[in-house]
Amino acid sequence: MTHVPYGYRIEDAEAVIYEPEAQKIRNFFEEYRACKSIRAAGMKVGIDKTHSVLGRLLKNKTYLGTDFYPAIIDQKIFDEVQDIRIQNAKDQNRIREYKPQVTAECNSKFVAAAVEIKYEDPYQQAAYAYGFIQEAVNE
Repeated sequence: MTHVPYGYRIEDAEAVIYEPEAQKIRNFFEEYRACKSIRAAGMKVGIDKTHSVLGRLLKNKTYLGTDFYPAIIDQKIFDEVQDIRIQNAKDQNRIREYKPQVTAECNSKFVAAAVEIKYEDPYQQAAYAYGFIQEAVNE
């Protein structure tokens, strides 16, 4: 069983728009376009959810309509909201260019002698075995 998105209800095995919540979703998208603040838009339209839940509502493509769910918003406003979300993330330094990490080259090699004693306690066995590990001398 899956979660029914905010703004919909299941009636007679079909998804239908639950108009009180669907209108809040429409208003939420419009308000977010105007003020560009997820929390402020959610509070203004009366959707009392956390910031992360509100963000997921704005990203939910189900509101565009699927084979099962009817559309609540149109593609144009959805795309505009996604552009604003991305720009906000860039402006707030939450999206950065990937820079590969420079790693130091490690030429060390390690050797270990054969373990001779077997302990019941795995922690005691590990402490014993790790004591045999030594760095190999490069000649």
